[in-house]
Amino acid sequence: MNFQSNVTFQEAIETVENLPEYQQEDLINIIRRRIMEHSRDLLAKSIEQAKREYSRGEVNEGTVNDLMKDLSE
Repeated sequence: MNFQSNVTFQEAIETVENLPEYQQEDLINIIRRRIMEHSRDLLAKSIEQAKREYSRGEVNEGTVNDLMKDLSE
């Protein structure tokens, strides 16, 4: 979502503060839900990418110590 707006962050806060309390709470719940959905979408994409990489054999196996050794080289 690349929505361009002339509303500043401060103006948005002031607009929300002028809403009745129940609408402010509804807005908070909607925003939290959308953030969680966005996070789930990102995680799902990451999982799908990892599955593709695994199926192509692009994944290395090893222990944490192996990883730390590779990172230090």
